[in-house]
Amino acid sequence: QVQLVQSGGGLVQAGDSLRLSCVVSGRTLSIYHMGWFRQAPGKEREFVAAINWRGFSIDYADSVKGRFTITRDNAKITVYLQMNSLKPEDTAVYYCALVSKGGPIYLRSTLGYDYWGQGTQVTVSS
Repeated sequence: QVQLVQSGGGLVQAGDSLRLSCVVSGRTLSIYHMGWFRQAPGKEREFVAAINWRGFSIDYADSVKGRFTITRDNAKITVYLQMNSLKPEDTAVYYCALVSKGGPIYLRSTLGYDYWGQGTQVTVSS
């Protein structure tokens, strides 16, 4: 069984920073990509950022580019999302996700991800 355990999040004011972490545990598997998504109340889950596990490919949603940074620690099998200059519109439940199969994939879609974290709430007050 594979588990993605998230930590971080909370309630902050606009302009503050937060860091989310996502640790992968369980049976041995191949990791090709990891990503972060978020879902605000009444909205669909949307792409935030993704990172290739073995290379240096990184992608960000336009709404977070320049403010959020995704990084990984291969040894710890952990992916991070550093969120700076937070805005009220960043308020959402954030999810990490993992792609365990190779081949072409559209990382901005939820469909390509095989495993998901439990979600963590981020609330940004104005």
